[in-house]
Amino acid sequence: MREQYRSEAFAERDLAPDPMEQFARWFRQVAAGGVLHEPNAMVVSTAAPDGRPSSRTVLLKGFDARGFVFYTNYESRKGRELAANPHVSLLFPWHPLARQVVVTGVAERVGREETVAYFRTRPHGSQLGAWASAQSTVIGSREELTERYGELAARYPEGEKVPVPPHWGGFRVAPETVEFWQGHENRLHDRLRYVRRAEAGWRVERLCP
Repeated sequence: MREQYRSEAFAERDLAPDPMEQFARWFRQVAAGGVLHEPNAMVVSTAAPDGRPSSRTVLLKGFDARGFVFYTNYESRKGRELAANPHVSLLFPWHPLARQVVVTGVAERVGREETVAYFRTRPHGSQLGAWASAQSTVIGSREELTERYGELAARYPEGEKVPVPPHWGGFRVAPETVEFWQGHENRLHDRLRYVRRAEAGWRVERLCP
């Protein structure tokens, strides 16, 4: 299967001064376009201490000058791997627009108050789900999972305040590099990458496609 990407050139002069502002520009365009079901879906890649990688799709729940935030079970595979090796990669695959953003950086847990504030915005069922699922562990059947959920639903009915699980919370990925990829005809894609300087600020480099 082959497809020619047709889009306007993406030049250094088009870039924002820093990658988070550039990401905000592209994210607004993607979100407003209506062609992606979940534009905040990203692939999070981590590695175990022995170097074995793993990837999964996670939803971005916030971003600002400090980095990109997502939430998870800290005892999940990604949570354990990030505790041992905080280096992480994020990939936003915006294929309908022939764009992608690739981030490398270091993850750290967000503050507990920030986690609690976000947890309170989740639907009641999702709050219960955070307790019901021992993420990444082996389970005998789906029935076991639904039974756990049912017990929690009985304990915390709709309208009842659900406590925040101590093993659940956010990670913020502070970017070290952010690459903006724009597809073009004949595979002559634009790849512009911000690299954090040791002293301060960012430098931009163009990569061969």
